[in-house]
Amino acid sequence: MPWIKFLHIVALVSWCGALLYLPALLMVSARSASGPPPFASSSPPMPRFVYNGLATPAALLAIVSGTLLFLVHGLAGSWLVLKLLAVTGMVMAHGACGWLVLRLEQGQPRGVAGGAVAAGVLAATAMLAVVTLVLAKPAW
Repeated sequence: MPWIKFLHIVALVSWCGALLYLPALLMVSARSASGPPPFASSSPPMPRFVYNGLATPAALLAIVSGTLLFLVHGLAGSWLVLKLLAVTGMVMAHGACGWLVLRLEQGQPRGVAGGAVAAGVLAATAMLAVVTLVLAKPAW
């Protein structure tokens, strides 16, 4: 079953990358909302593509493969509860980015840059917590 762990790690790295990229992309899009569009007008909106096409599938794959790892290997312990709490922070940052994408699409760029910074800080903090807990697992 090492392929489940490999799939989980690949999906998690992809999701984390998207969660770090999305806030920066949202800030650029919000700041240029009053000026010329930052991307070609014939292409689909980039924040929507990154959110729907990259971040969400990677998040779902990471969560499903992590659940399979839990079920197959019978992992348990206090570190797992804390890790799942940190993953909840990542899910909250993911949801916040989706909400900010909607605000941009509705023509309400006010507050999007600040929200993107908050979502990025939450995502980075949660990611750091996940990595710390996973690496400290044997000591628990």
